Amino acid sequence: MPAVSNARTHIKFILLMIAYFFFVIGIANPQIGSKLKKVERKGIDLVLALDVSNSMLAEDIQPNRLERAKQSISKLIDNLRGDRIGIIVFAGKAYIQLPITTDYAAAKLFLSTINTDIVPVQGTAIGDAIEMAKTSFNENDHSKAIVIITDGENHEGNAVENAKEVAEEGILVYTIGMGLPDGSPIPVYNKYGNRTGYKKDKQGNTVITKLNENMMQQIAAAGNGIYVRANNTQAGLRKVFNEINSLEKTEFESKMYSDYEDRFQYFIAIGLLLLLIEFFIFERKSKWARRFKLFG
Repeated sequence: MPAVSNARTHIKFILLMIAYFFFVIGIANPQIGSKLKKVERKGIDLVLALDVSNSMLAEDIQPNRLERAKQSISKLIDNLRGDRIGIIVFAGKAYIQLPITTDYAAAKLFLSTINTDIVPVQGTAIGDAIEMAKTSFNENDHSKAIVIITDGENHEGNAVENAKEVAEEGILVYTIGMGLPDGSPIPVYNKYGNRTGYKKDKQGNTVITKLNENMMQQIAAAGNGIYVRANNTQAGLRKVFNEINSLEKTEFESKMYSDYEDRFQYFIAIGLLLLLIEFFIFERKSKWARRFKLFG
């Protein structure tokens, strides 16, 4: 190919490779700088105690009591600003699902794993959940609150006394009743997640789970909090959180961090410039190069 310049072909290839190199560096988003900023967090310490007993599978609140509670908690986490949150699950016993943290992404991740199989012992040990929540708080002067989300059925222990004790230590106790007073049967599912019927008692009668509203009101009154009943339009957590949000927020964390500045744009610009130069370099020889006849 007499009209093609081998040198120009090599130059175009080298320019392309260098351009790609700068593009790769740019995509890696190099950062420089060591700008220091002071971050101050003000908020409250909040522990959510969620009932995971089988009665929370009742569908008087759609899609069911437990899933509706989880959806509301997820929305609550999205609205937190500087507050610390912890999650406790309970049925016949109480367990810490998530220690108090400001890592909201982790909170939503742990929340998504909650189901009725997470606690092997059935029941509704609200008192144990309150005691565990109290021990979850750090020893500080921050505003503290416990939110109990349950249907209150199969109540065990002395939840009212426990709520009164923590209230004396400045920890408020709020309750949210999941369910309707008329009640609903408890679905039974097989290992494949298919419904096989409804839970029955020893006499073969379908078990109807009803909201123990009186118990929930007593616990909230003893804990200097409020009680809210969930329904199919709202789960009550927003009203409770608005009440909690009115508490005095205290500064609980101050830290310094480096705010680095992105420098990817310079590498991308160099890469684009090299591509532009490569585009205007033609593979054909220039007029002066054609004077040298290398072919007969």
